[in-house]
Amino acid sequence: MSIYTPAIGKNKRSTGDKMIDRFLDKLDEEKYPNLLKQIEDEYKVALDFQKPKLETWYKRLKLYNNQTRKKDAVGDPLLFTIFQTVLASIYFDKLMVEFVEREEGDEEIAETLTNLAKYDYDLMEKDVIDFFWIWDALFFGRSYVLFYNFDSKEKVPVPEIIDPTTLLRDPRAVAVNGYRGRNFARFLGRELWFSRYEFENDARFKDKKDVVFSTPAPSDSLVAKAREMRQTAQEHNIKVKDKFFEGTDNEEIAIIEWFTHYKGKKIVAYTTSDFKSLLHVVELKDTKEWPIIDRTIYPTSHDWDGTSIPDLVEDKQRQRAVVQNLSIKMLKYILYPMYLYDQSRIPNKANLRFDFNKFIPVQGSPAGAVEPLNKVNPNLALVDYILQTLDTAAQRATATPEIQQGIISSERRTLGELNLVASKVDTRYSLAAKIFGWSEKRFWRQWYWIYKKKFKKNMGEKIVRIQGAFGAKWRKLTPENLKTKKDPDIRIESFIVSEAKRIKERNSLLAFAQVLLQDPGSNKRYVIKKLARLYGFEKDEIERMIPPTIDEMRAEEENEALNKNKTVPISANDDHVVHLEIHKKANQTPATFAHIEAHKAALLLAKERPELFPQLSNQQSQKLEVEKLKAQAQNLGSIADILEVAGKPQPPSKVAEEVSKQ
Repeated sequence: MSIYTPAIGKNKRSTGDKMIDRFLDKLDEEKYPNLLKQIEDEYKVALDFQKPKLETWYKRLKLYNNQTRKKDAVGDPLLFTIFQTVLASIYFDKLMVEFVEREEGDEEIAETLTNLAKYDYDLMEKDVIDFFWIWDALFFGRSYVLFYNFDSKEKVPVPEIIDPTTLLRDPRAVAVNGYRGRNFARFLGRELWFSRYEFENDARFKDKKDVVFSTPAPSDSLVAKAREMRQTAQEHNIKVKDKFFEGTDNEEIAIIEWFTHYKGKKIVAYTTSDFKSLLHVVELKDTKEWPIIDRTIYPTSHDWDGTSIPDLVEDKQRQRAVVQNLSIKMLKYILYPMYLYDQSRIPNKANLRFDFNKFIPVQGSPAGAVEPLNKVNPNLALVDYILQTLDTAAQRATATPEIQQGIISSERRTLGELNLVASKVDTRYSLAAKIFGWSEKRFWRQWYWIYKKKFKKNMGEKIVRIQGAFGAKWRKLTPENLKTKKDPDIRIESFIVSEAKRIKERNSLLAFAQVLLQDPGSNKRYVIKKLARLYGFEKDEIERMIPPTIDEMRAEEENEALNKNKTVPISANDDHVVHLEIHKKANQTPATFAHIEAHKAALLLAKERPELFPQLSNQQSQKLEVEKLKAQAQNLGSIADILEVAGKPQPPSKVAEEVSKQ
């Protein structure tokens, strides 16, 4: 069984590419004495601990879609129905990521990272990863993504889904990396199957092509057992063996991938399945965590496994199937009549078979020769009650009522009741989305770490397509474009929750805007732009509909100089309110503080001496009469003198000098 790796670029496998420099180093086996024995012992401890759980999972894989049941029996789809309902709801609710700067000057890089994450979402096939990641979490209680590799050709991190039925772990751990550095897995790993072709073309094993492999028996192989259960459920012939592939490129090889601690270091080791040969070792030097992101759906405090949907539904499905099959037999019992007949009067039993225009000879009077057999009438109401009770119990446990499954409720409910049920279901599902947000945040934090550590200067530029409202924009990125002074914060928000907040905020602002816009001193442009954003318009579209004023454009240009701590003069023609709004985005340099104070001083002066600052009407930037302003300035002296006389703080000298020139 090959590793699941999403297609990158032109369907090229990434495992054979030169993705990780350390993978190309020749393995020095003398550097790791006793490592094979340590891995073998840890593997056995983990396997003995998880055997009961694995056996349960194997049975449930068959229960989910069992095509090998008796053909005259019915299988109840309760698990499938509820599972798909929850899966559809959670998968539809896309979790959105946003990078937020921690220090001044990192705003642009944080925005770049957010756009890059959107671009990589498609390149990594994150939608596919998410589906199987969620599926495994719902079915097994916890699911895993290995996230360490970097495709140097496409310049993108490569996530990989791990099959929970092949993963063994430390019995004492409560999560892969614990919580706040506690109760993490001391060791964990899995069995992998490669074809001989894959193995010999994998850069990690380039010096191990001549290793002799001992393929484990199916009873000892985790991959073989899981494969057998899935294939059995789909009604395949599991007796087909691959022995005739031996010696060819398609021969299958079993390898152990094991994460453990060795001499104070976190390592990933690859061994043969019999633990006789060490194939490769990677030392995880730049991280304190395992590069495995785990996700859970119904976590239990201080416990690894939590609760899965089959935990809640399996027993009810089995009993429903029993009741349904007994009900079918009972229905046959009712529909197929039974009779008693007098053998002395009807000696030939074949005469009782039905036929048209048939005459049956009897001895004596035919009265009483055949009588129907009296049978006990079954309690069909009790059968329906049992089925309904089992179904309701499963619905309550998983928050999947009939209406959520797309079924018209069997009970008549008012519109208010239906809305209340729907809101409570959304509450339960939003809880799952928030819990998934934990792993989503760790995923994107690891994504950023991979870029920071493995996107090197010698790899060249990465061209990113940023989709705007009016078409695509292309941007070239280098490693320097992606590194912030401090690692950025990561915000994860549910799409459904975000949409609900946006609609609520929009309705509130709409109601308030009716009053706000009547105030002549209100910032009407800001209110209109805010409403446009809440209606879902992109920034490009808003700027097309409401073009920036000359003051907004000048203030944005001034911000570039202020960010570099360069003094920028104010102008008597400035709309100081607009400038103050834009300058809030600038870095907090001394020049920025001085410039903002100058605008404030100008506003104060305009209030006390309005004749110096003619009012602008209808929020339009009308040019002031420069000559008139010059005459006023000559008669009254400089702006700095006026401020001093008025007892107001004096703006920076250069600013005052420039303003006074007007």
